[in-house]
Amino acid sequence: MMNYKTIVILPLLAVSVFAVTFKQQQLRYAHVQAAYREKETAVKLLFAQHNVVFPPQQALVRVFKREKIVELWAATKAGDEMTFIASYPICASSGELGPKRQRGDSQVPEGFYHIDHFNPESSFYLSLGVSYPNAADKIRAGSHDPGGSIYIHGNCVTIGCMPITDDKIKELYVALLETSANGGREIPVQIYPAKLDSAGFAELRQQYKDQPELVAFWVNLKQGFDLFERNHMPAKVSINKKGAYVFAR
Repeated sequence: MMNYKTIVILPLLAVSVFAVTFKQQQLRYAHVQAAYREKETAVKLLFAQHNVVFPPQQALVRVFKREKIVELWAATKAGDEMTFIASYPICASSGELGPKRQRGDSQVPEGFYHIDHFNPESSFYLSLGVSYPNAADKIRAGSHDPGGSIYIHGNCVTIGCMPITDDKIKELYVALLETSANGGREIPVQIYPAKLDSAGFAELRQQYKDQPELVAFWVNLKQGFDLFERNHMPAKVSINKKGAYVFAR
């Protein structure tokens, strides 16, 4: 968790003048202007190379902590199968594998979230707010304060966030801002300890065999990972009374 100069502009979700207004509000800020000036053409080309219309109507972000990467996926129309667009290296990290459970633990969360705001005047160039803590985090944190203010951002310093350099945050920010302005509604963010394919999960299970509760938590995350790997469609996610994720196609 970092201290940010907070100017929070919440995305307006309706397609029409409201979406245009959201983009216009963002473009009042120098860092957003620079991102468009430097990256808009490159982002359009990137989407064209993957045969996805820009701006897309749907996007999804996946984060893999052990591999230190942030993935961008997108679909031309909401409900279409999603296409991999780009991968961005995480250039600094803190904490260990495993979820965030309380303020000040330096952990990067693990679970299923969404982008809940765009910060055009972040202390770390630009930043994308992640909706931590969600209901699952609050239940599992118990009496502890779970903390908050988790971001994907620029620069290369962090305590509990996911920095991808100023250059790369410009690209990702433009892509997601355009998606949101095009009616993208909630942009899911899936944060995993590692790639939870058979080999990756077997390695985690062996490495953390003395922490059965942690492994059980990852078994739950793997259900969501496997669903997306099978059909490249974001699953509908709910949370039960015990703080476990429940997935529907």
